[in-house]
Amino acid sequence: MSSVMMRGANVELTREIPGLSGLVLGVTWDAGGESVLDENLVTATVLCGADGRALSGEHFVFFNQLDSPDLSVQQLEQALGGDQDQVEVHFAAVPDDVERIVVVLYLNEGTARKRTLGRLRTCRLRVLDLDGNAELVRSEDFAPLLSTETAITLGEVYRHRGGWKFKVLGQGYSSGLVGIASDYGIPL
Repeated sequence: MSSVMMRGANVELTREIPGLSGLVLGVTWDAGGESVLDENLVTATVLCGADGRALSGEHFVFFNQLDSPDLSVQQLEQALGGDQDQVEVHFAAVPDDVERIVVVLYLNEGTARKRTLGRLRTCRLRVLDLDGNAELVRSEDFAPLLSTETAITLGEVYRHRGGWKFKVLGQGYSSGLVGIASDYGIPL
């Protein structure tokens, strides 16, 4: 099933793969020789309700909070298969009030000031089957689309007709994590 998906494209994962129990969402990038940029990129996941906003601050999964409260979404401490970061999603454990699970990448502030995602050579989101890690789909390379952005929503997994779909987002933010927090209601 592996194919490259462009921004706005979506696929009905559980309809195409009956019995799919969950996903591994793998984020990969190439910062070239920009070690400050590479070391300050952060992958995060936002668990959203029907209103498109985070259920709470605890529903923002990142390096300081590796699990959602229900353990349905977990950021792995060690990524495999060439990804820089990976997040596991266990469909059966996702609470009913979670409608969307959004994957974001942002530049941590501090030493990375004056850097942007526009310096990345590549930036992609891969969707893997939780059972066996077979790649199902991957996003287009977002790097050529980026310039002054310091954060980007990469993709989302969302409920649809009793199953789960995946959509490529690729929405950049020049306001970084603050912009994402504002749009998704994440307390900072």
